[in-house]
Amino acid sequence: MKRLLFGLVLLLSGGVAVADDHDANSVTATIDHFLWGASINDASIHDAFWADELTYTSSSGTRFGKAQLMAGMADAKVLEPPLQAWYTAEDYEVKDLADGLKVVNFTLVAHDSSGSETTRTTFLNTGVMLFRDGRWQALNWNATRTND
Repeated sequence: MKRLLFGLVLLLSGGVAVADDHDANSVTATIDHFLWGASINDASIHDAFWADELTYTSSSGTRFGKAQLMAGMADAKVLEPPLQAWYTAEDYEVKDLADGLKVVNFTLVAHDSSGSETTRTTFLNTGVMLFRDGRWQALNWNATRTND
């Protein structure tokens, strides 16, 4: 009986596995590139990153799509380095759901050097990434502010 249960667990858990290194590196590189674009307010990087069908749940508890997100970028000016605020990612975990479909968990770090010291604010982010048209795009995105 134990063998049967163990076999069923293995069979049923086989659908979600850690992504292979190539796909995982490609997805994390896409997110890193996006975070740089978000740091400098680059609307073209936002447009390429977010899928048209995007559902974004913000850390403040609001939910919206790509059109609303891009409308907020309409008057944004691209910033030139050095930046006073920027975003990075730490602790990536990429899960393989299907060919061309990944779930990514990571810690987003908002850095702010506008004061006398650089501060860090962290968010736990989860994205569903879809590969199409030769690139990874975020189909679903959730951000949760941490207690740190």
